[in-house]
Amino acid sequence: MGQVCFGIDIGGTEVKVGLFDTEGKLLNNWNFTTIRTGNGKDILKDAANFILDKMKETNLSKEDVLGVGVGIPGPVKDNGEVLELVNLGIGHFNIEEEMEEMTGLKVKAGNDANVAALGEMWMGGGKGYRSVALATLGTGVGGGIILNGTVLAGSNGAAGEIGHIFVNDKETSTCGCGKCGCLEQYASATGIVRLAKHILEEKEEPSSMRDYENLSAKDVFDCAKEGDKLALEVVEKACYYLGVAMAHIAQVIDPEVFVIGGGVSKAGEIITETTKKYYNNYVMDALKNKEFKLATLGNDAGIYGAAKLILA
Repeated sequence: MGQVCFGIDIGGTEVKVGLFDTEGKLLNNWNFTTIRTGNGKDILKDAANFILDKMKETNLSKEDVLGVGVGIPGPVKDNGEVLELVNLGIGHFNIEEEMEEMTGLKVKAGNDANVAALGEMWMGGGKGYRSVALATLGTGVGGGIILNGTVLAGSNGAAGEIGHIFVNDKETSTCGCGKCGCLEQYASATGIVRLAKHILEEKEEPSSMRDYENLSAKDVFDCAKEGDKLALEVVEKACYYLGVAMAHIAQVIDPEVFVIGGGVSKAGEIITETTKKYYNNYVMDALKNKEFKLATLGNDAGIYGAAKLILA
């Protein structure tokens, strides 16, 4: 088999694990339920024990394994220090030191969104580029930034939180972060549905969106693709705010490509093309006409990126 490494993506509901060769080929993958006991620390023990069990099952010695990369839902400093993982109930600790002690293997950790961006750059929608800005449009809006092949994590490991870029000073509703007017309030799945409901309340025009009892972001895009006027207005508005945010990002980091992932990205090119239009309207000339791509790794982006932390 040759030398290999593990990539782990620790989430609030499940832990995903991948086994990779040094060329980035996914050899095997597994998942198990996240169990939050022992003040959250049992999650690390479970992940460490899972790796050791899989090594036994596949006859891998510690010399065969280059290391374990880990993506977690929170900021991680360069030295592996984690201040707090609110969603997992774990306080201040050093994830790299603790998991190295549990496994006897080299461990490198990063924020899950940053790690996903690394995965997309390496083997996904950003393949072939060295500087990538990833926006993940799901229940919220996450993001990760890669510059010259390296994760831009920031001094506290909290860089790349693009969902909370301020884009609308007229907003009165509060974002989950406590502010008003964040990108997440418009470009996330929940934000798109919110925009749609506002438009349907404000306007009396007929719309196929009114036929859905529990309207989803997918429904909005499906209606838009069929030419529904109000649905198209929602898409234009969501992509306007996303394009404005991308313009702000470009004027700070100048990436080669923007990659759009998350569940909302399944709508396809209607998102990339509409967002690119507004991006070009609000960015300086030297930064116009950037590439806009769709993410391709889906839920596996995290394990790919985690493995790349070891193989970098």
